[in-house]
Amino acid sequence: MAQLVIFTDIDGTLIDFESYSYAETAATVAAVVQQGIPLILCSSKTRAEQAVLRQALAIPDPFIVENGSAIFWPTNDDRPATNARWSFVDGRSSPIELGVPAATIRAALTAVRQEHGLSFQGYGDLTAAEVAAITGLDEAAAARARQREYSETIVTPLASETLAQLETALAAQELTIVSGGKFHTVMGSGADKGKAVARLINFYRQEYGDVVTIGLGDSANDAPLLAAVDHGYLLQKPGGVWQEIDIEGVERVAAVGPVGWRLVVEGRLKKVP
Repeated sequence: MAQLVIFTDIDGTLIDFESYSYAETAATVAAVVQQGIPLILCSSKTRAEQAVLRQALAIPDPFIVENGSAIFWPTNDDRPATNARWSFVDGRSSPIELGVPAATIRAALTAVRQEHGLSFQGYGDLTAAEVAAITGLDEAAAARARQREYSETIVTPLASETLAQLETALAAQELTIVSGGKFHTVMGSGADKGKAVARLINFYRQEYGDVVTIGLGDSANDAPLLAAVDHGYLLQKPGGVWQEIDIEGVERVAAVGPVGWRLVVEGRLKKVP
């Protein structure tokens, strides 16, 4: 029997888009963890943000941060002794970095603003209190969101022309910009959810042999994740609409965010002996 491995986005997928609550999915996550099924968070969220969620839901598995910029493994302090294998993967210690430092990205954004006369703000330009006011997070959570190691979040709405201009300017510096559920994220061109997912799938194949992988997401930046797995599930956004994603074989789930997540995963668990 193939080993099930689950990759999931967080905002608007595992947790509610507006309230950031995981109440809808917590019991299902607990069942996944109890059965020893790897559950990999793959999100634009930072390591600091994911640490809080992983601890709250007791998720012991590797996790992918900042839109595929890096893969981290549980530390000696927060993993069971039986999971010592997480110390090294592909001969490298955690993390495996696919992106570039946030300081490099912020310097590039400053240069682009000056050269092209663009006006926009990122998390690095704001205080934790200002980020909290924009996002609806409490100030402590906003501070964790600002602890970006490999990317920058742009909070200013961008007109299509401005976005196109910014994409071109960033590409010249080997950076890319992707759209999430609420904001835009700038990261190194080597960072990619799909590439990070593929690295972990390869590891799990070495670990378990035969594996079947599923992925869940709701936004454009989840497209690489959904394309990298055996079975991709696109959840509805608030209002019952789907993000326009053109990936062959991705199943559109007729349920919003965490409700859809629970239905998909519970359906998969019924197939696991």
